[in-house]
Amino acid sequence: MKNIGIIGLGDMGIGMAVNLLKNGFILSGFDVREDRLKKLKNLGGNPMATCQEVASQSDAVFIMVLNGQQVKEVIQGETGLLKGLKPGSTIIVSATINPSEIKEIEAPILAAGINLIDSPVSGGKSGADSGTLTLMTSAKKGVFDDCKDVLEAVGSNIFHVGEEIGIGQTVKAALQALIGASFTAIFESLVLGVKAGVKAETLYEVFGASGVSSPLFKNSAKLIMERRFKDTGSHIGTMYKDLGISMAMAKENGVAMFTAAAAFELFRSGISLFPDEDNWAIIKLLEQIAGTEVKQQ
Repeated sequence: MKNIGIIGLGDMGIGMAVNLLKNGFILSGFDVREDRLKKLKNLGGNPMATCQEVASQSDAVFIMVLNGQQVKEVIQGETGLLKGLKPGSTIIVSATINPSEIKEIEAPILAAGINLIDSPVSGGKSGADSGTLTLMTSAKKGVFDDCKDVLEAVGSNIFHVGEEIGIGQTVKAALQALIGASFTAIFESLVLGVKAGVKAETLYEVFGASGVSSPLFKNSAKLIMERRFKDTGSHIGTMYKDLGISMAMAKENGVAMFTAAAAFELFRSGISLFPDEDNWAIIKLLEQIAGTEVKQQ
């Protein structure tokens, strides 16, 4: 399997494209933005005019778009993947969508003789750029094995979480609940410490050497202290959408989500105030309430 396609060339998709090309795959891609198609061409990929054209050139196609509706359009639209893929080829949904949404598209894909891999990712822009994403993959074992080299081109932590389509998205929804709650705790603890008179650098050093230290904490705290709230690769809208999926899944399964619910509401407020900024911008809301600012001295 050498001919790969990718639909969606945003921050995540373009990073994945770089690593697919680096690993020797022939790559075709599509995005609605002309500048992204030019970027793919400059990288050595083949920009296409439609999803159908990508499909006609590919043995497997990644879908890295924003939401479930876009995934459905990419696959089943007038010039969608099902119009161009050959029987035996594979669709890899690496976008994060509701588990019920990927289950809905399974039947028409299988009816066309196409394989489906449900494989949302974690690791953000830095993981996409470095090829070190974590993949939560559900698919038939044979299909998973056949695509292992393709998945390894974009990720370093690849988990086969089950054979039932939707399990990958379910794992991701649970993970995003934890990440959202972690963001809330990071933002609040930094504001609390600074308001009480501690330097932000001191909090960063101590927290970073403690049992709760993590790449998530270090990255977000550093960006906050540098007051970098735009173009860091983690848009607030994406996390807000993901937490909405987590909360919907909690409702469907009758699970109480006290901390995730608080995080969801904080992100809801944040996206209203800072719709064009990244996750860390939410701390500005807490800073306004406290009358302080977490920044380098």
